[in-house]
Amino acid sequence: QLTLNGQPVGPVEVPDDLAMIDYLHEHQNLTGSRLGCGQGICHACVVIVDHPDGTSEEVRTCITGAHYFEGKTVRTIEGHAQVDEAGNLTLNPIQQKFVDLFAFQCSYCAPGFVNAATVLVESAQRQPLKQSEVEQHIETSLGHHICRCTGYVRYYEATRTVLNDLGLVKEG
Repeated sequence: QLTLNGQPVGPVEVPDDLAMIDYLHEHQNLTGSRLGCGQGICHACVVIVDHPDGTSEEVRTCITGAHYFEGKTVRTIEGHAQVDEAGNLTLNPIQQKFVDLFAFQCSYCAPGFVNAATVLVESAQRQPLKQSEVEQHIETSLGHHICRCTGYVRYYEATRTVLNDLGLVKEG
């Protein structure tokens, strides 16, 4: 039982050894989280776990069992964009800036990068970043994600732009 993209799910029985990525793909038809390395190295599979205190973190779903998420609030890449009553889609600021700046090539890694940048932006909304520390925060947040197309410069640029556009960077 968990909250998935704002909706309660379960309780549902799943095998003890079921990886969360398999649960998302096979039981929830949410295929945006990508299975890359299967060893927790590339981070293409990450989802966001939201904590009751308002903080959030990335969790790799290829190496984390579905049972770990029991009672947790989880956001997948599919949970970021909003659809209004007329069916119009509005991307979150990170997604939109990634599109605007053509930040991805094949896009296989994009869900992981979007989730990582989203966690960073939300953290900065609680505690704005010092200008002198922005690059280090971006590197810490996105640096462990692997992009085989080497789109890092554009991912970093898009994240930096969103932080600045939202006024989340202060002098210092």
